[in-house]
Amino acid sequence: MTTHDIELLWFSDCPNHDQARRLLQEVVADLAPGTPIRDIDATDPGVARAHRFPGSPTIRIDGRDVDPAFRDPGDYTPRCRIYWTAAGPRGVPERGWIEAALRG
Repeated sequence: MTTHDIELLWFSDCPNHDQARRLLQEVVADLAPGTPIRDIDATDPGVARAHRFPGSPTIRIDGRDVDPAFRDPGDYTPRCRIYWTAAGPRGVPERGWIEAALRG
């Protein structure tokens, strides 16, 4: 079984990080059961910079953002993130993106 490095980055005022956590846990349970999820609170600007935090919530698998169109903004200020999904702008990534990232 392949192991993955999975990170969920968020900041405390984000209204979407709990939904993103539930979605990520569901996908991990389906495709990579038992794989730990590293929960990173990037509320502190120093932590955000150190982790190159593009906004909350961010999901990375094996060091790569799950959004296939991701471009590093170069600004790591703790803030909300908008994903441009097939259904329009959303506060969480598409489930299929997480699945694809886990399948490698």
